[in-house]
Amino acid sequence: MSEPRPGNGTPLLEVRDLVVHHGQLRALDRVSLRVFPGEVYAIIGANGAGKSTLLRTIVGLHRPTEGSVRYDGKDMTRVRPERRATQGIALVPEGRRLFGSLTVEENLQIGATYAGKGPWTIERVYELFGWMKDRRNQRTAQLSGGEQQSVAIGRALVANPRVLLLDELSLGLAPVVVQRIYAMMPQILATGLTVLLVEQDVSQALRVASHLQCLLEGHTTLEGRPSEVTPEQVEAAYFGFGADGDEGPAGPSPEEAGSLWSGSTTSSRAS
Repeated sequence: MSEPRPGNGTPLLEVRDLVVHHGQLRALDRVSLRVFPGEVYAIIGANGAGKSTLLRTIVGLHRPTEGSVRYDGKDMTRVRPERRATQGIALVPEGRRLFGSLTVEENLQIGATYAGKGPWTIERVYELFGWMKDRRNQRTAQLSGGEQQSVAIGRALVANPRVLLLDELSLGLAPVVVQRIYAMMPQILATGLTVLLVEQDVSQALRVASHLQCLLEGHTTLEGRPSEVTPEQVEAAYFGFGADGDEGPAGPSPEEAGSLWSGSTTSSRAS
């Protein structure tokens, strides 16, 4: 189990020894984590590592075989997804999952349907994404990938969550678009949000995260502060090579290692 970070008090979100199956496949095997208020906690890992399964289990879309999900000190393991949403857990899913036939504003209104009290309104989302208000009556199917991702983030924000789960923000987007979206992160965090982030772009994850965890085939292979882990440790944990070189292959090829840090690994394009 992950250790509490000094000075951060009680975790807002805690996963304990989580086991999740997809049929006969064990997608998560005894995964634990603690996310403290105000943190940006990043989960990295290749395709099939269990990253998206972890987020979907936290919001209640998968039921664990064993283990528990605790939020704000309460056991949420058997709580329905809509109840978790109204209590302050919001997910921006991989692939955005917008209603393409609806307008930008209509998608945001859906997010606000069961909104709690807090600073985020549709107008505030328009202020965060300056282009959005002028195009609020445009169908989201007509938007670019980066614009759709911004609407998906806005839809989650207007629910006024305490914990925001972001699944593969950079997936399929040009690097300049990814940088533009991440540039909004300080404004989002300034409202008091806590973020649990799944990211294929390892360099980007390390830049924004206060804590890092790597999954490989459903297991935790690395955990710590970004400042405390080396690139070699990240590569070993990500690809499953022995950090000391005495287990399995000697290590990733230069091409694999380079693509990992550029966020373009084919193995991390889905999870």
